[in-house]
Amino acid sequence: MSELLERATAETYASWFRALADPSRVQIVEYLARQGRPMSVGDLVTAVGLAQSTVSQHLKILTEVRFVLVEPVGTARHYRINEACIACFPSAADVVMGRPAPTPTGACE
Repeated sequence: MSELLERATAETYASWFRALADPSRVQIVEYLARQGRPMSVGDLVTAVGLAQSTVSQHLKILTEVRFVLVEPVGTARHYRINEACIACFPSAADVVMGRPAPTPTGACE
């Protein structure tokens, strides 16, 4: 019988999956990844059609796991996808099926 996934790695993956457990957050991540540039909350509100406070709450969760990075621009904040995190995010199928998955790095935690 093979070994279990290392506990710390499993905890990291679980935090990523929790962060993506809402369809709006998945849409925000996907939209930011496709845009490939920092965006304001207002831009994201327009794109996803949710209230500003809701988008801000989703962004808070996504920045906590570092899927999204925040950049101050004057008095505003712009959000962009964390390319390093996307590069090491394993597919759920790979983890569940026991296939090799990327090891999380500091950039993704």
